[in-house]
Amino acid sequence: MSNGATVPVVVVGGGQTGLAAGYHLRRLGVEFVVLDSSSAPGGAWRHAWDSLRLFSPAAYSSLPGRPMPPQQGETYPDARHVVDYLADYERRYELPVVRPVRVLAVHREGAGTLRVETDRGTWRARTVLSATGTWERPFLPAVPGREEFRGRQLHTAGYRDPAEFAGRRVVVVGGGNSGAQIAADLAPHSDLTWVTRRPPRFLPDEVDGRTLFDVATARRRALDAGRADTGGVASLGDIVAVPPVRAARDAGLLRARAVFARLDRDGVVWADGSRADVDVVVWCTGFRPALSPLAPLGLRGGGGRVPVDGTRAVADPRVHLLGYGDWTGPASATLIGTGRPARDAARAVADLLG
Repeated sequence: MSNGATVPVVVVGGGQTGLAAGYHLRRLGVEFVVLDSSSAPGGAWRHAWDSLRLFSPAAYSSLPGRPMPPQQGETYPDARHVVDYLADYERRYELPVVRPVRVLAVHREGAGTLRVETDRGTWRARTVLSATGTWERPFLPAVPGREEFRGRQLHTAGYRDPAEFAGRRVVVVGGGNSGAQIAADLAPHSDLTWVTRRPPRFLPDEVDGRTLFDVATARRRALDAGRADTGGVASLGDIVAVPPVRAARDAGLLRARAVFARLDRDGVVWADGSRADVDVVVWCTGFRPALSPLAPLGLRGGGGRVPVDGTRAVADPRVHLLGYGDWTGPASATLIGTGRPARDAARAVADLLG
């Protein structure tokens, strides 16, 4: 498909969610194109740190239509295996992915048309599925002294392996999965301090991604039925005890202390005035949805979030949001969870197009 084409559907983002949407659109016979900013398949998994593992075995980490094959010698596949799987998935279903194409903005144009402006021309479509994920919007908290600190600072998105931090004084900030996994990765190699806003809450060792998906789905069904909020995954804990985290925890290497109050030129300072010299701060403080291309449409509601009905933007039903977390479908940011919202969005698009 040539640049600047007119097509019924534009899918923005060629990671796991964009591919799942493409699979369902193809099954329904809907013409579409996937615009992906990356130079190769794999989405955000191409940029993950070297030791990252899935929370679930391969059989429970699959996109629709194509089970993920197991990785030899590994119960929980690594990021490289996921990249290979996504590349194979894209080839197997001959999904029309155009890359690298960075979508800059989506505008309304006349009756029934959305204009998708990119760095490689303009596409026009009747509907847009936004599946841009969060990796390109790392969140850094406004901690006093962050600009003053003379050491190195990096976010989860910039971390790769512990070798470059050998013997360094490293503070890892964050009590979620990425914070625990990176702290476990660094603990044997560096002088590690792990800080969290509240004491770490490890999920039971037997809980993995399969359980998390079931819990997230049950919570959404309860809310949809008007029943009391069960608390979802957060009611179980914050950290999945994948084998490397479990090993570091059991060895006493993951002892967290309260997060510091500020940074100074040479380190971190706690609320009681105590301080520590630090060489590196790793901010494992999460991501935000990468929704800037949709800004011209004015879809945001209170709190900066786009109100949705299922996956459909309330302010413009021609726009669907996929894969941004529970607000766009139970566990929709996971491999196992992205298929169902993608299916529902594809059906809605097919109905819209008639």
